[in-house]
Amino acid sequence: MAVEIKRVKYMPELRQVAELASEIWHECFVGIISEGQIDYMVEKFQSLPAMTDQIDRQGYSYFSVYDEGELCGYTAVKPEKDDRLFLSKLYLRKDKRGRGIASQMLERVFEEARILGKSRVYLTVNKHNDHAVAVYEKVGFTKADVAVTDIGGGYVMDDFIMEYVL
Repeated sequence: MAVEIKRVKYMPELRQVAELASEIWHECFVGIISEGQIDYMVEKFQSLPAMTDQIDRQGYSYFSVYDEGELCGYTAVKPEKDDRLFLSKLYLRKDKRGRGIASQMLERVFEEARILGKSRVYLTVNKHNDHAVAVYEKVGFTKADVAVTDIGGGYVMDDFIMEYVL
């Protein structure tokens, strides 16, 4: 069975993605940001209520990623008013990395951008997440800017803004 990437359409699917998000964030960001900030950001941006609001009120679309029928990752995108698609989330469980799945996830994001008539995809990535930055650069993203964003709770996101031209 191949990798399958499906648009999330129903609440039970979104609930599973939110549960996976917490698992991935707690394995992926240890050593990059504090445990307190991980918990805060999961609740604020990756929880079921946050994801539901993003879909219902902010124009996001979520895609679940399955390998051998097992949910192992997800992406979320949001079309901007200009020629860009915002890649808000691209997460893959640690045990599934290094197998070409993230590349397939990115190809699906690029396909979505083309369907929506967009010519660029951009994202934000933590400046200290060396692995993710390297993956994005390998695919062809370039660093376009930097951003330090106050997200409340005494925390900030210290990110590169990266862009890919289709």
